[in-house]
Formats: sequence, C-alpha cells, structure tokens
Amino acid sequence: MAFRLGIDTGGTYTDAVIMNDQNKIVATFKSLTTRHDLTIGIGNAISGLPKEYLTDVTLIALSTTLTTNSVVEGHGAPVCVMLPGYTQSQVDKSGLMDMVSDDAALLMAGGHGATGDEAEPLDLDAAREFILEQRDKVSAFAISSMFGTRNASHEIQLRDLVNELSGKPVACGHELASSLGAPQRALTAVLNARMVPYIQKLINALKQIVGEHEIDAPLMIVKGDGSLVNTQTALLQPVATVLSGPAASVVGACALSGLKNAVVADMGGTTTDIAIVTDGKPELCSDGARVGDWQPMVEAVRIYAIGLGGDSEVAFSTSEGFAIGPRRVVPMCLLGKEYPWVKERLLHQLNAYPNARNNRFVMRLESNEEMLANLTPDEAYAWERLGEGPIELDAAVEENRHLARALARLQRAGLAIYSGFTPSDASHVLGLSDHWCKETAEIAAKIWANQLRNLYGMGTWPPGDALSPCKEVYELVIKKISHVLIESGLHQTGKMSGAKAKSLAGLLADLVLDGNKEESSNPLFKVDFASGYPLVAVGAPAASYYPSVAKKIGLDLHLPEHGNVANAVGAVMGSVVQRAHVTISQPTFGVFCLYHQGEPKRFSDLDKAVTCAEELVTDLATRLAQEAGAESIEISLSRSDNHIKHDIDGELFLDCEITATASGRPDCNVLDLPESPEACSA
Repeated sequence: MAFRLGIDTGGTYTDAVIMNDQNKIVATFKSLTTRHDLTIGIGNAISGLPKEYLTDVTLIALSTTLTTNSVVEGHGAPVCVMLPGYTQSQVDKSGLMDMVSDDAALLMAGGHGATGDEAEPLDLDAAREFILEQRDKVSAFAISSMFGTRNASHEIQLRDLVNELSGKPVACGHELASSLGAPQRALTAVLNARMVPYIQKLINALKQIVGEHEIDAPLMIVKGDGSLVNTQTALLQPVATVLSGPAASVVGACALSGLKNAVVADMGGTTTDIAIVTDGKPELCSDGARVGDWQPMVEAVRIYAIGLGGDSEVAFSTSEGFAIGPRRVVPMCLLGKEYPWVKERLLHQLNAYPNARNNRFVMRLESNEEMLANLTPDEAYAWERLGEGPIELDAAVEENRHLARALARLQRAGLAIYSGFTPSDASHVLGLSDHWCKETAEIAAKIWANQLRNLYGMGTWPPGDALSPCKEVYELVIKKISHVLIESGLHQTGKMSGAKAKSLAGLLADLVLDGNKEESSNPLFKVDFASGYPLVAVGAPAASYYPSVAKKIGLDLHLPEHGNVANAVGAVMGSVVQRAHVTISQPTFGVFCLYHQGEPKRFSDLDKAVTCAEELVTDLATRLAQEAGAESIEISLSRSDNHIKHDIDGELFLDCEITATASGRPDCNVLDLPESPEACSA
C-alpha cells in the first residue's frame, strides 16, 4: 500500500500524519517546533511515526504557519527594495518603511506609464551603487517598478544586476501580482523577499530529515490557495505560502468533518485563522489575503488571520486593563516543562516586589546569517549566552545591564523570544489543558496578577489567587474569538474597510452575545450569526475554548477527530494548481494593448488580441504547472471584461483579463533536485 506523509510546521508544534491511498489516517505524531534549528522538531515528529509506513511513502506534503506568523508578528529577514518611478507618497502609503530601514529603500529614476511606455530611463548607476552597498547587509532584494505589470523590462534589468553583483535572492513585483496597485505590489515584493530565508531553511531542514530516514519521495508545499507546488517553485515565490498553514487547515477541517458548509476556525499558538466554506469550497480572494495588518497581493483562500493564539502574550493595556496578543511568547507552563529550574526562579520572583520583567526569560528563536553577522559585540555575547539555555531577564539586569539591553535588541530583531503569561497558562490553571506544567502556570498567574495589581493598579483579585485572574483571561479569549468570527464575516462581504469592520464587529458581537444569554427574554433586536453554517474548530487549543464560543454565539460545534493535526491532513489532500493572467486594454480607440512580461503587444482587432492572450496564458500556466510538479494537467480559461457606457459610442471596451488555470495531480515519480543559489532568484 502507498502512503502519503503530511508535515505541518507551526509556531509551537510540528505535526506529522501518515495517510493511506484511501485517505484514511493511519498514524499521527506531534512534537515541539524548534525555530532555531528546525531539523530537531521535524526529526522528532517523523521519528514518532511507525517506521514500517515510512518506507512506502510516495509523496511528502508540507504546510507551515511560519510565514504567516512572521507577517503577523512583524518579523522577517533583513531586505532592501528598489522602486523605479515611485514617489515618496506611494512609499508612505504602502507601509514599506515599517519593514525596511530608511537606508534600505531606493526611490530611483525609471518606471513606465499605464500603456507600458517608458516614463523615464532607468538609473542603472544608482542601482549599482545601492546593490553594492546593501549586498552584505540583507538576505534578499525586492524590486517593484511603476507599472511593472504593463512593462517588466526595468524590473528584469535590475534583477539581472542584483544576480550579477550579489547572487542574493530577488523578488520582482511583476512575477508576484498581475493587477495594478503599485504600493500594494511593492509591499508584496518586500514580504516575499523577507520570507525567502524562512522557506529556504524549512525546506533544507525537511530534506535533511527525509534523507536520514531514507524516504524516497517528492516534496511538495501547500500554497495559500490550498494547492501544492514543489520546493523549487516555493523558493521562487515564498510569499505564495504566506497562508499555507491556514489553507491546509481549511482543507483538512473539511475532510475530517465531512461538512460542505461551515465556518472553519483554526487556533494555533500564534494566530486564529477563520474561513468560510460553501458547497465544499473555500472562497478565494484575488485582491489579496488579509494577514494581520497587511494585505499582500496573494491569491489565497479568503482567510482572516489575527494574532490570537494559545501562546499570545497577556499584557497590560491602558484601555482594556489587559489585552491578548498579537505578540507570541513562550508560555510559562511550556518553559517550566522544558526547564524545571525555572520554577525556583519564579518562586523567587513571586516572593519579591513585582516588576515589569517578571515572568520574562529569553531564548533563541531564529538564526539568520546576515543578521548574526551584523551583531554588535554586546549582541554577539548575548547570542552566545542564549546558546546555553534561557536567561532570566531580571537576573540579567542585575548581572549586566549591557547584556539585558542586548537581549532586548535580539528580541526586537526576531532572533530571540521572551516567555510570558498566556492563554495556554490560564487553561492549565483552569484544568482545561494538562500537556505542560500546571504548577509553573499557577506561579506565573500569581506573578502576573501581582504585576497588574501593584504596578498598574488593575485587578481586584485576592493575593495568591491564581484561579480568578485565569478565569478573566479565559473569558477575554472567548470574547475576542467571538468578535473575530463576526469580524471575519464582515470582511468576507468585501464591502467594509478594516477599521469599519472592526468597529461594527464590536457592536454586532455584543448584540449576538447578549441575544444568546439565557436570561435574555424577548429582545426587540436580535442578531443571528452564520445561520446554517456549523462551526468547525481545529488546532491544538481549540477544545479548550470553542465549546464556550459556540454556546455564546449560538452555533453548532464540530471538533473533529484528529482536528489537532488538521493542517498536516490538509497538506496531503491538495493538487497542483497554477494560474497565469494577461491583461488587454484599449488606451486609445481602436488600439488594443496586450501586457505580458516585456514590451506590450499592440493589435487593431480585439479578437486577435484575445486569441494571442489565450495562447500565452495557456502556455505559461502549463509550464508553471509542470515546473511546480504536476502531471495529467488540465487547462481552463476564463475572461473578465470591463466596459463603460459612452454617450456617442455606446458600450465601450476598457480592458479585460484572460486567465488560464492549470491543474493536475502531484507527480510522485519526480524527485526534487538539490537547490542551487540561482534557484532562489524570482
């Protein structure tokens, strides 16, 4: 019998699933993700599976939330961006400067107009100087030219120059998005570049472990739309995997529950991801998936992802008393399980007067080479100390303030992570979870309550009481999940901005929750949410929270068997799907411009332009599917037109987009080749 191996690498756990050719799960295993060295967590997950199944594996499929988490948490590898033809106001609008340093963004002469004609010659001298200055400071380059989707020649010239001078990975806007919208396309290119090292490290780790287990099977990765691609394609466009884990969880939740219509909620350690499934298919968003505060131009399952998970930090908030997320920390109950000596230090903190550093230990998280090479001496020393194990931040302040400040800088850079009080700790104290150390969680809860009471004047819990504050944390998690579910429904309509949806979601959530209270009787105004759509909750923390959520909102709840490994299940259920797009516009009456890669093609007849476009997208989609690892490829064509009514000419054609969708089964007979540095250039 042939088997498929599904792997999901999340922020907290790495899950492994073996599925047979009848789509039955025959084995599962969970291990802790080790971000500083992914081979450890992946190796433990695969080693936990029965060896007799591994020899007959014909396909390995990987999903991950690491890229999603990096976007939500605001982390990523250091990158720089070149922007021919952009203005400063466009850069400010894009939010790029929140992700790159001031000296890592180059606004330069170049770019094209809406018809693909060159607006200004490309300043290659400025580009050369910038590349040489940045090449040893960054992990990758991003390039987005004004109207690069109408004429990509400037982006291609810059890409070639980066390859010549640095050999670093390159993300080009025209290869990531086909629609207009320069700021959003630039943002997408930068996010793509920031994710290259994450995906590269993950793929290399999995290949190493697969080789050690002598598994002879091709390796595929889940994209944000739930389809599969091979590793070469994933390295070219890692931003396509930004919702890999959530997309896989939707596919897995549908498979495990057997439901055709459902609200799917996946709660992990870092994020809560929500999708709506109708007639067995989750909706795709072509305008860009919303991930935290960002919306890159990624064709993906329409998922609403926010920083709310079992490992989200519960911290003081001036407006709410305390708030949850979006920052992920290591739960105290996990820290106590992995390092028993931590309990003694926590007892010492509990018996001393509280300060803001209580419950704070620092651990290694990532190991980006470029970032490590540019550490200051203090930071390098702190990094070496972290190699010996967690460091108590309070003790570091007393021992060496330079060390404490360096640890804080490593955390801000994403190289290190803090511990802290989390919903996972609260659920352990309340007896809803028991997989980590309850005693450590109880001490941490008391310390956290002391902090709020003595430092911020919040909370009325009696000293030494761990249960009461944990109940309040639990209730806040339930309320936030309820709000997020309703907010995701508002976002799904596509008719509200994020700010409006968040504001209205608060009002509607209160109406829904009040309407479902047992003491409510005959309200004049009542709101029902997701009538006819049961709630399918998956993910490790789901069983602790979603029974209460479903009861409060008034939804039928499904907690499917194996729901805690739904991502890994969904990973092996996908097929290979690739899409190619070509746009045709009529900039002047009777002239039809076809935009594809380089210089635009011009036609005097629309039908001829459409025929040419269909041939181009069919060939391109077929080639992309083959390169992504598909066999038995089928092609479907679609066309969307944009017209206006003209007083004289009547119905007037403005533009259209021709799309070819190529789909096929993963080719289990083609093994991945070792990656070369050139394979990482997009």
